[in-house]
Amino acid sequence: MAKIIVLCCLIILAAFGSVNAQKIGFYELKKDNITLKFTNWGAAIVSVILPDRNGKLADVALGFDSIQEYETNKRNFGAVVGRVANRIKGAQFTLNGTVYKLIVNDGPNNTIHGGPQGFAHVVWNVTAHSNVGHTPYIVFTYHSIDGDQGFPGDLLVTVRYALIGHNKFSITMKAVALNKPTPVNLAQHAYWNLGGHDSGDILSNVIQIFGSQITALDSELIPTGKFEPVKGTPYDFLEPRPIKSKINGLAKGYDINYVLDGGVGNKLKRVAVVHDPKSGRVLELSASAPGVQFFTANSLNMTGKGGFGYKPHAGLCLETQAFPNSVNQPNFPSTIVSPGKPYEHYMLFKFSTN
Repeated sequence: MAKIIVLCCLIILAAFGSVNAQKIGFYELKKDNITLKFTNWGAAIVSVILPDRNGKLADVALGFDSIQEYETNKRNFGAVVGRVANRIKGAQFTLNGTVYKLIVNDGPNNTIHGGPQGFAHVVWNVTAHSNVGHTPYIVFTYHSIDGDQGFPGDLLVTVRYALIGHNKFSITMKAVALNKPTPVNLAQHAYWNLGGHDSGDILSNVIQIFGSQITALDSELIPTGKFEPVKGTPYDFLEPRPIKSKINGLAKGYDINYVLDGGVGNKLKRVAVVHDPKSGRVLELSASAPGVQFFTANSLNMTGKGGFGYKPHAGLCLETQAFPNSVNQPNFPSTIVSPGKPYEHYMLFKFSTN
């Protein structure tokens, strides 16, 4: 079976050529009241347009107007991050007795989101795209070569976005190791503002996160290997409450991995519900990953779509993922993907109003 999987991947590579074969462009999916726009730079979500409780349309994803801005900015707006999302302590890990040294791009010591030329900062191939029928979809493919940013082995990655119902879309991420075991942890790095990307901050949004523990952090925002309960702390969103209600108890804002209560298996589990009281828009997120990074864009300061100034807390991220630095924490669920044992990560985004 492993040989068959690798052979199929090699056939796909031969059919679609190198990852840089396509020009960078924008692509669209539309169904009923929801429209999604993408770019193959980073396989990124560019915009998500949908109505509020009064039927008024707005774009609820932060981003840029031009390809050039995506190419030059490192904020990962809407992008797929990898080969390993989040931080790796010391920019290295040991696998099967070999020490792999990565490229430092987070402070003086660590690697974040796969390195400076991680998956968010490369050109992906668009290998399928249909904007008709009951399930409009688009598929992005990327071949990460052996040694890419220091990681071992060739890795073939596919990301499929699909509109699957009324104001719902799914993301299916898959990765196949072609010749060596390698760590894999892919995440979607959209910045959401349900009031509209140009509506100001998200501090009045009401959020519920279905995680009763967090992975405790060291001074470099890397998990220590310990788990801490959120009950009674500023991280307690077990019941819905405004983001601003306890954010003053933190130095800058939220940037933490929650351990989802559904367990570490690959089954779909509830992640979070976000409600913007002003517009009435609601986002419900489910995923198969064991964790979610809740991030409130604490130091954001740049110009985005339409010339609007994005300031701190202009958006929030819910990056479903494996636990950060898992490759160096033996008590965390493994992120190692081997030939014949592919990786898969599924997300479901459901929007509504009330």
